Amino acid sequence: MTRTLNLQALRRLRTAPGGQLDCLISFSDGSGTSRPVAYVERELPPNGISAYLAVRKTGARSFVLWADEHRQARVATLVTVSAGSGRTQFQVLGPQGEPLGMFTRDKAFSRGLRSRWTVSRAGSPDAVGYKGRLFWWCVWWLCSPLLPIILVAALFNGGGDYPRGPRRIKWRSGGQVPLEFRSSGDTVHLFAPELDWRLGAALAALIPSFDGWIGDPWDRRKD
Repeated sequence: MTRTLNLQALRRLRTAPGGQLDCLISFSDGSGTSRPVAYVERELPPNGISAYLAVRKTGARSFVLWADEHRQARVATLVTVSAGSGRTQFQVLGPQGEPLGMFTRDKAFSRGLRSRWTVSRAGSPDAVGYKGRLFWWCVWWLCSPLLPIILVAALFNGGGDYPRGPRRIKWRSGGQVPLEFRSSGDTVHLFAPELDWRLGAALAALIPSFDGWIGDPWDRRKD
């Protein structure tokens, strides 16, 4: 049975003891209505938001997945292990700091034409996925001269969805497709039953933070 994790922005939700929760992640196992399983919040360095935004430019990210909106228990934590030279590695930790898995992002044109995402888990072969299909990237670049016109039209229509490049990622491992990210609704689909749903939740929050120069990544706010 396919499990689905969906990211939803919660930019105005503020809770004690202060600060702001950024996103809500809902979970569905395909048998009924989805339910909230994690609230996402940036984990800021000692120097605060300005320091986070500075290191963010290198590809670094750091956030917490809380079990409830009152921050009483952690579901998981994502930390940056290394960043630079077109490659960034992230580790996902459980509530007690136990390692759940590793994500590696290779920036487009650093080790290939498309961004490459690798999901690594102890005792399992790596799952490798590429952002978008080459065909749709060709279509995107052919239409790129029209982007200014499309952006202006979007502004006059009250904002809405801005044009973005292909974002779908399908991971493959041993001839199988264990998981997939779909841009519609920012959802991660887990097809392999052995995959920890917390890894899927961390991916659902991480991938949209790399939306590029068009759009508004949830972790880039300045307040």
